[in-house]
Amino acid sequence: MNMNSWRTVDIVVTAAIAVAFGVVYWAWIQVYNAAGVATAGFPPAQNIVDGMWLVAGVLAGLVVRKPGAALFAELVAASIEALLGGTWGLDTLASGAIQGFGAELVFAATRYRVWSLTIAIIAAAVSAAAGWIHDVPLYYADLSVTDWITLLVIYVVSAVVIAGIGSWWLMRALAQSGVLAQFPSGRAQTRV
Repeated sequence: MNMNSWRTVDIVVTAAIAVAFGVVYWAWIQVYNAAGVATAGFPPAQNIVDGMWLVAGVLAGLVVRKPGAALFAELVAASIEALLGGTWGLDTLASGAIQGFGAELVFAATRYRVWSLTIAIIAAAVSAAAGWIHDVPLYYADLSVTDWITLLVIYVVSAVVIAGIGSWWLMRALAQSGVLAQFPSGRAQTRV
């Protein structure tokens, strides 16, 4: 069997991760809005919570370990968020695709063979950078270049902590619980 071919369980688990995080993404808008109020004096700081919107892609990539998993998960999660009435409407789909593509690039660069914490962190950071490229002209065009760079740093830090380290630890916890036994990510973990 081709290691890159998708099994039914791969599709179901990727979709389940995506739907669950689509709901989380929609609810996370409230956290984002609260961060906006708290950081009104410096708008780029609001993005300290943006890393959550990258978890589906990084987590699905780590769990399923198939080409396209990160992109598929982010796009489906963004679709769920938009269907639930997310703030950004159809642009949510573009964001999801771009962010998922960012994570997918990192997994593809390893030829879908390296699944370390470092790769999770890099996937999250590249996903954030891809999102930043999309967001700056649409939502932050009126800010200075210094603010754009600050926004990128804040976004990447949030991504590394929430989507990189967070997804890695969530994958490990799921693997240790036994629910990922049908996946290489579940079999690669040793019980503590």
